[in-house]
Amino acid sequence: MSEHRYLFSPLRIGPLTVRNRIVFSAHLTNYAQDGVPTDQHAAYYAARAAGGAGLIITEEHSTHPTDWPYEKLIHGFRPEAVPGYRRITEAVHAHDVPILAQLNHNGGQASSMYSRLPVWAPSAVPDPMFREVPKAIDAHEIAEVVAGYGTVAGHCAEGGFDGVELQCSHSSIVRGFLSPATNVRTDAYGGPLANRARILLEIIDVVREAIGPDRALGVRLCGDELIEGGTTIDEAVEVARMVEATGKVDYINTSIGVATSTLYMIEASMTIPPGYALFISNAIRRAVDLPVVGVGRIKDPLQAERALEEGHCDLVGVVRGQIADPDFAAKARSGHRSDIRTCLSCNQECVGRMGLNRWLGCIENPRTGREATPLPVPRLRKRVLVVGGGPAGLQAAATAAERGHHVTLFEREPATGGQVAVAATVPSRAEFLDVVRNLRAECERFGVDVKTNVTATAEMLRAEHPDVVVLATGARPQPVHWAGEAERVVDVRDVLEGRAVPEGDVLVVDELGFHQAASVAELLADRGCRVQITTPGMVVCQDLGVTLDMETFNIRAHAKGIEQRTDEVVMSAAAEPDGVVLQILKHTTGNTVEARFDWVVCAAHQAPEDQLWHELKGSAFAVHRVGDCITPRRAHAAVVEGHRLAVSL
Repeated sequence: MSEHRYLFSPLRIGPLTVRNRIVFSAHLTNYAQDGVPTDQHAAYYAARAAGGAGLIITEEHSTHPTDWPYEKLIHGFRPEAVPGYRRITEAVHAHDVPILAQLNHNGGQASSMYSRLPVWAPSAVPDPMFREVPKAIDAHEIAEVVAGYGTVAGHCAEGGFDGVELQCSHSSIVRGFLSPATNVRTDAYGGPLANRARILLEIIDVVREAIGPDRALGVRLCGDELIEGGTTIDEAVEVARMVEATGKVDYINTSIGVATSTLYMIEASMTIPPGYALFISNAIRRAVDLPVVGVGRIKDPLQAERALEEGHCDLVGVVRGQIADPDFAAKARSGHRSDIRTCLSCNQECVGRMGLNRWLGCIENPRTGREATPLPVPRLRKRVLVVGGGPAGLQAAATAAERGHHVTLFEREPATGGQVAVAATVPSRAEFLDVVRNLRAECERFGVDVKTNVTATAEMLRAEHPDVVVLATGARPQPVHWAGEAERVVDVRDVLEGRAVPEGDVLVVDELGFHQAASVAELLADRGCRVQITTPGMVVCQDLGVTLDMETFNIRAHAKGIEQRTDEVVMSAAAEPDGVVLQILKHTTGNTVEARFDWVVCAAHQAPEDQLWHELKGSAFAVHRVGDCITPRRAHAAVVEGHRLAVSL
């Protein structure tokens, strides 16, 4: 507790008292079905309540039929949502934690794809992501929007919520009215800030009337949209003062960015420093007396404590940290901070899955998104041998040991980590190593006997007389088909693991569309190489867009002089004494051009390391494979398979 003087102190928020300052802030989950909440919602939020969160705020609840930007949105304006609300609130209240519902209309940041209705917004300004011209709503439609907030607030009160939060940031019709970039009206709702804030104040009035004095009301404001002509911190502070002056609001939450144009700053990846958005809560807190929530990639209890101690905020929003570990707060409070499964900020299975219309998950927590599905009862205790200390092997070992099995893990390298440890050697990806640290800590906590510098053989494993062998032997680089005899055509792993040291003019060939090519390109540029990246696709490292890494990578790549080329296929390579000559097909023209480089580095598909699997076939014990030794994929597949297999034992 001495480390967390502020974090675990109670705080009064209007009619509520929270037992600590850790907020599980609103975020999308895609758990809704047919517009109503599900049992998965209840189990998901209950797990974070059981884990010690001080306050939970659910994802947004739509306030009007014109607002349907993504398929699995909760339609709060429908009375059918209320029974689901009750299941959520009852599940959370069982752990004595207050829970609020966030209300929202996404305005022009939406699509008519699902609603088949025009998108409503303050002005007919198209959003750069959805690229749909919205309808500028008139006075009676504004009144309809305002009334919709009151209707949903009433449904939330009926459903047992302890209050509501108004979403006026990220993606919101209210943010659209507040922002001079998207509000070009000339009536009473446009022009001066007082006019642009009029709809917010009207919504506050109707919502407070709907929920009464015994429930909390919060407002979430964007402190800086990070777009030309948009809201900046000075106007955000003025809006906060207006909100407080109503006397009807109990706290102010904060955010940064716009959920389309500058989304990469809302859910920042590991390349953005922790606490990057605290300047917003700091400025607002200095201007108002209401409690203020601070946010900004805060993934560790000490970071949260520091934000409070330095006066940046009164409460701290920890979302991805509690997605990764529902017991974040409980572990910190009990003095087991090192046991927290810290978030990687990789965005692969949380933010990335949302963008692909999938349910929310987590790359390192296979139970996230599956809390409502009970695990089978463990069977008889077994002797389990795991071969390979990458994410698949570590997860299989940790889960099996947690469920009561006697587990030994063999790793041929001096340390565990597998390819993750290699990937994390690039400075911009260093936090990715946390997945290994977290899993290794779980193995130690559950009693896994980890043996490094041991190369497991079929004879050795048979001599151990196990009940089960789990092979997590990973994958190996394989030469690209067009390389021929060119020795200076190497794999990204050859560079990262030190077997090749390219210099001079280097071409990085991106056939995987993810961090592999981007990471090695930056590393080589930092070493003084002149780097180009080429890809057969239309965008270099295209999946960086899914994880919100694209913008920051492009900024760094430009600063480092990395040239990007698209729509190119390398057809062949010919060795020269000091380089490689390539024949490159241009998709756009069908022409083949010749290009010379000192080195060529390939981010290409690997081959499964499955020799041991073939050698152990027909053994007296069960043999299973997980992760890349089945077929090479990304880290989330390794973690999921390791967990799934261990649960089945």
